[in-house]
Amino acid sequence: MTANATDNHISPGEGARVAAVQRRTLAVLSTGQISGGIGVAVGATFSSVTVEELSGSTALSGLAGTATVLGAALLALPTARSSGRGGRRAGLTLAYGCAILGCLVSLLAVTVRSWPLLLAGLVLFGAASAGNLSSRYSATDLSPPGHSARHLSLVVWATTIGAVTGPNLAEPAERLGIELGLAPASGPFVLALLSFAIALAVVLAGLRPDPLLLARSLARPPSDTPATDAPLSPAPADRAAGTFRTGWRVLRGTPLAGRAMAAIAVGHTAMVAVMSLTPVHLDHGGATYTVIGVVISLHIAGMYVFSPVIGWLADRAGRVRVLVLGMGLLLGAVVLAGGAGAHDVGRVTAGLFLLGVGWSCTLIAGSAMLSEAVPLERRTAVQGMSDLVMNACGATGTVLAGVIVGGLSYGALCAATGALVTITGLRLALTLFRATPAETRPLP
Repeated sequence: MTANATDNHISPGEGARVAAVQRRTLAVLSTGQISGGIGVAVGATFSSVTVEELSGSTALSGLAGTATVLGAALLALPTARSSGRGGRRAGLTLAYGCAILGCLVSLLAVTVRSWPLLLAGLVLFGAASAGNLSSRYSATDLSPPGHSARHLSLVVWATTIGAVTGPNLAEPAERLGIELGLAPASGPFVLALLSFAIALAVVLAGLRPDPLLLARSLARPPSDTPATDAPLSPAPADRAAGTFRTGWRVLRGTPLAGRAMAAIAVGHTAMVAVMSLTPVHLDHGGATYTVIGVVISLHIAGMYVFSPVIGWLADRAGRVRVLVLGMGLLLGAVVLAGGAGAHDVGRVTAGLFLLGVGWSCTLIAGSAMLSEAVPLERRTAVQGMSDLVMNACGATGTVLAGVIVGGLSYGALCAATGALVTITGLRLALTLFRATPAETRPLP
């Protein structure tokens, strides 16, 4: 397992300064994540309603979520490429900048009442999700050995505030649009634009020195490292990092990274597929919108609230063990939810909560394992590929979920999902017996 940059030959004084930079980095990333999370949540909550209003078709409203996820997938590699070449600040600037442009296009679409233009804006809007996902990796660049999962989980946890706050800003957002002389449907996109602008400003002003460039400078041979009393200076950009070809080549030569990416993708696909069709399942059982909202809120809580605990556990018990735990939780979730009737809201709620916790295990432990398994200079390329695959699988999962539920049932969807996570979980469990001790032991 590849050590972090901070495990290289640095003096105690320099190590203390790196720790201070890391604390600042985590604070900056968490703040940006909160603001960016609000924008993503408020846009995701109301975009489907706006598409339905402009198109007059309920069937077309589902394309709003597909467009956003597609945008996150398409922008994953460009964000990684920018990070590899110019540092994390450059990558996040590209992501949030595209999201701001997406908000402007969406505002224009609402003004001229064009739903195809709105979908185009939502593709760019999805770049904010790519940025939020990239932020979690930024938290690991300067992490000391044995702390990367914990540091990553803190940034993931910050998403909770935005994810919970965003959907509850419906009325203020609508008022904002009216006060600006715009259509009420413009309000959420205005609020999202402001949120992304704040996240961008926080990153530009606060992410100095750039954690990735500084980590590269610390990873240089001892003769090239700065003296103890010299200022910490970032390394120059890596022009080869962040490309698809580079990421694929590294993955082919690093089986552990491939397993981590597969676990992240399967966990995300399972979560998105079941979660996206649960409101439909409950609606068929006569549940009110309020009840459905509570179920989804508890699911979101499961996704984020326990992130710090999961990060600590991944550092202490080992990444593979937490990935196996995550697959077990996902399996328990689909058994609970899939075995419950549409009227059994309690069991469905318990299943959705476990679904969120299982997803959190796969995302945090898998992301830490992926980052540590590859060389620092090629890390952004592999991270970008992982986010691309994760979002592409998520988008595919929502489409297949609709087909399965429409043609068969919600229970059949849960059964198919259960088979997928069981196979993945068993393969990961075999890793515990076949892998080298360095791959599975808890980090110091």
